[in-house]
Amino acid sequence: MTTATPSTTAKTSSTAFVGTAHTRVEGLEKVTGAARYAGEIPFADLAHGWLVLSTVARGRIRSVDTAPVLGMPGVLAVLHHENAPRVDTDFVGMMGVPPDPTCALFQHDRVPHLGWPVALVVAETSEQAREAAETLVVHYDQEPHDVAFDGEHPGAHPVDGYMPAVAEKGDLEAELAASAVVLDAEYTTPEEHHNPMEPHAATARWDGGRLEVVDSNQGAAWVVGELAKLFSLDPAAVRVRSEHVGGGFGSKSVRAHQVAAVMATTVLQRPVRVVMTRRQMFSLAGYRSPTTQRIRLGADAEGRLRALEHRSLNLTSTVREFVEPSSGPARVMYDADAHHTANLVVRLDVPTPTWMRAPGEAPGSFALESALDELAEKCGLDPIELRLRNEPERGPVSGLPFSSRNLAACFREGARRFGWAGRDARPGLRRDGRWLLGTGTAAASFGAGAAPSTAVVTAQADGTFTVRIAAADIGTGARTALTLVAADALEVTPDRIRVRIGDSDFGPAMIAGGSMGTRSWAWAVTAAAGELRERLTLGADVPPEGITVRSDTTEAIGALARKERHSFGAQFAEVAVDVTTGEVRVRRMLGIFAAGRIVNPLTARNQFVGGMTWGISMALHEEAVRDRASGGHYGADLAGYHVATHADVPHIEADWVDDPDPDDPVGIKGIGEIGIVGAAAAIANAVWHATGVRHRNLPIRPDRVLRAATGVPNA
Repeated sequence: MTTATPSTTAKTSSTAFVGTAHTRVEGLEKVTGAARYAGEIPFADLAHGWLVLSTVARGRIRSVDTAPVLGMPGVLAVLHHENAPRVDTDFVGMMGVPPDPTCALFQHDRVPHLGWPVALVVAETSEQAREAAETLVVHYDQEPHDVAFDGEHPGAHPVDGYMPAVAEKGDLEAELAASAVVLDAEYTTPEEHHNPMEPHAATARWDGGRLEVVDSNQGAAWVVGELAKLFSLDPAAVRVRSEHVGGGFGSKSVRAHQVAAVMATTVLQRPVRVVMTRRQMFSLAGYRSPTTQRIRLGADAEGRLRALEHRSLNLTSTVREFVEPSSGPARVMYDADAHHTANLVVRLDVPTPTWMRAPGEAPGSFALESALDELAEKCGLDPIELRLRNEPERGPVSGLPFSSRNLAACFREGARRFGWAGRDARPGLRRDGRWLLGTGTAAASFGAGAAPSTAVVTAQADGTFTVRIAAADIGTGARTALTLVAADALEVTPDRIRVRIGDSDFGPAMIAGGSMGTRSWAWAVTAAAGELRERLTLGADVPPEGITVRSDTTEAIGALARKERHSFGAQFAEVAVDVTTGEVRVRRMLGIFAAGRIVNPLTARNQFVGGMTWGISMALHEEAVRDRASGGHYGADLAGYHVATHADVPHIEADWVDDPDPDDPVGIKGIGEIGIVGAAAAIANAVWHATGVRHRNLPIRPDRVLRAATGVPNA
């Protein structure tokens, strides 16, 4: 074994690994099956829980017939509202909001929606638990329910989420009246679901008086905090591990399955695993609410905005008000003398929505960027030129300066590479046999935030360095990115870095969400690694093994000046439309982004392309439809819920312009979500250019294309 000294660890300062392509450090483990996910890790004496969900959309539980089920082979327990452990929900959770009431599992007899958890059957095997759960009879007193969502619902009201519900300046009606060109249009987006490849799974056990949960989540420290509060435990008495996560997209926070597993292990005093089925995920894992958005724009003869109104309505459950802040993009993208935006909700007998990749920005950008395209047509301006004429100097609502805003550079580079200059703006002119061809564009933005995090870096005797941080790699390549960041900060090669993540015992850290994960974690890793490098340099005659440095970025992030901090992008799409069949095919897409310093071009491009692919899915395929009679979905599975597949995905190119954030130690902004923002609008705008017909309702299904071609109004 060799001992590394400062003279042997240093690399030449001219080399930087951040910004160079690097394959995933855990890639081999994943493709060979060595990487184990939450539902695969073995435990001695493991029992299995199976959730039983309500079959009515509103009412009360009259009784639960447990006796026949308890007599079935292997059944150990049936937990329900009359015998389950009590939990505490009177606390403020992550991001300053109360916990999802679904986590208050089996605490009362009320049923607020179809698919509400009413019992947990625990058995020796998963098969026994499932059979018993499907046998369990629950009697209800059913009540009338309401799941009908539309823009005219009388119960709509504004609600503050993680932004104020309403933001207003100027006299909207006066500016609209004085405008040379006015647009007033309504846009809708459907209910959409996350459906990550790995289902939600958790195993709970008590180990020496300490609760341990092996889970698939987007932030181990977050789950610790919520579970500790729910079960009135000292956070130090709870450990959550989540080493490998097969996708999350906002859905993998604290959900019913973790709470159920903790309840069961507490009652039985043995490890209990609970895994959601794919169908259960449609009611228990959250989703993106449908939206109805009204946009009114007023512009002068040169296309400069005088008035901008963006009102967005989403549904929420009767037990928690969750806001899909779709008017948020308008508060960043474009200014006007009168600028009014509002986020409203209506409470229905449905499960609670949640964060889903680019919450607010994805549906909001579809409406806003479609409206800008319509305004450009009315003004006789190129869509890119209209946007450039309305570039704000400061935040339209906040008045704060932008940390950087390179949207114009994205449009210039994208237009050059896409061949925009030769585009004939007139719709319905280009053909390729039976196909009508069109091109469209849209702008994109997403917030570039950072949250306090801690990290620990240790110098090992063999010359390697171990980084420990409670980060979550949900498929983004975060492990690899942090490896490169640590290598640069320590001035060593990446093969000497070992990054360990997904363990709450490593200390508090930001979740993988809001495009803030890698930026927040990298800040903490850079701080700890930088200090460790300095110690090794100062103590060159002292063997470095065992030296450990811990960082906490709370003070540094708290000292940041207030600015508008965002990533930006320009989306371009070419589509082909067959108006005889209604088929829409995306032929090519290009996204150019200004998203801070790119840590790993290989995985970053994957993130951008993945988001753009999801934009295709959003524009043309994804739509969960509720049956008003039952209150449930028509097809709560991946046969009935359509997503883009290989045949639907064309040549997609993603690239970026130089855009390091000067206030970040690595220059990072965040890229996880901006790829989907604006993508659906670019496709919808391209469909208009191909056909001359506007589609304001997603998805752009074949039946809608056919109705539009025959002049029948779309629904």
